[in-house]
Amino acid sequence: MNETALTVHQTARPHGFPTAEHFTFVESALPGPAAGSALVENLYWSVDPYHREMMDDVPGGFALDAPLEGRTIGRVIASRTPRLTEGEIVFHRQGWRTHTVVTPEEIRQLPRFDKVPLTAYLSTLGGTGLTAYVGLTRIARLQEGEDLFVSAAAGGVGTATGRFARLLGAGRLVGSAGSAAKAAHLTREVGYDAVFDYHDGPAADLLGKAAPEGIDVFVDNVGGAQLAAAVGALREFGRIVRVGTISQYNTPDAPPPRFNYADIVEKSLRMEGFLVSNYRDMQEELYEFAVPHLQSGRLAPDETVVDGFEHIVDAFLGMLRGENTGKIIVRDRTQARGPVRTTPPCGPGCPQ
Repeated sequence: MNETALTVHQTARPHGFPTAEHFTFVESALPGPAAGSALVENLYWSVDPYHREMMDDVPGGFALDAPLEGRTIGRVIASRTPRLTEGEIVFHRQGWRTHTVVTPEEIRQLPRFDKVPLTAYLSTLGGTGLTAYVGLTRIARLQEGEDLFVSAAAGGVGTATGRFARLLGAGRLVGSAGSAAKAAHLTREVGYDAVFDYHDGPAADLLGKAAPEGIDVFVDNVGGAQLAAAVGALREFGRIVRVGTISQYNTPDAPPPRFNYADIVEKSLRMEGFLVSNYRDMQEELYEFAVPHLQSGRLAPDETVVDGFEHIVDAFLGMLRGENTGKIIVRDRTQARGPVRTTPPCGPGCPQ
């Protein structure tokens, strides 16, 4: 067993787009579990868009020079509590570190389903999938045959939303993405009917071409001009599900979107945002919905997997630049099977 542990700390607040210089890897002795706790060796790490917001000086944000939190799956390797057994696979939120000490109250024991990989608990069955599921079933209250527009459709939430919407009987499914290659992947593999590259022109024009008869639901991961375009394209009684504002994470001074506010009243539109942390009681419902489809092959996880904890910062920065398709997950090298789909080069501050 490795006798040292690595953690990632944030060392400074970014102004605009973060860089590798805002992070550092810290090596320490392997922690030992106290009575009532267990030592976990982490195997899979989630890097998510919300981490960028937490890098700023905001309530509940990351503390400087301290380990970063995040969704993680690991294996218990030493235990001093009968409630956690060695070899058990657990989910926790202690994040960007190779090892951590947890109590039973700080973990979730993962059910193991036949033909379902562990990575699914960070993508389709994790916070990403739960966000998509809650957005469609509780916020949008999607009805069979309704037409959707999803911004950032090639990201983790966007791909899960597309696949879930298809399973829920959605009508026309339109998305936006950051490249022609991503647009092609979404129409070929995920089930979108039309996807535009948002770099190709004004969002309102692009959406108008992709959805000339309008939309019923907009799942918004981006904000900005795409939100304004969707307000114009929504039909009567349309719904806007606000998930995130990626377009402003690194440009907080960007002006808010401009749209016709009268549309909200005249078309009886509804806009609602939510935090998935307020819907954790729906985890079992998500399993009941998604697991049978994963097992049958009707539902495929969309994941970009990066091998090696030493690449976690680069994976995060690459996600912010839109280099991933689907949910981006960092995997311990011991878990690698077959070719690696994506491995960014190790950046400054990375241990060699």
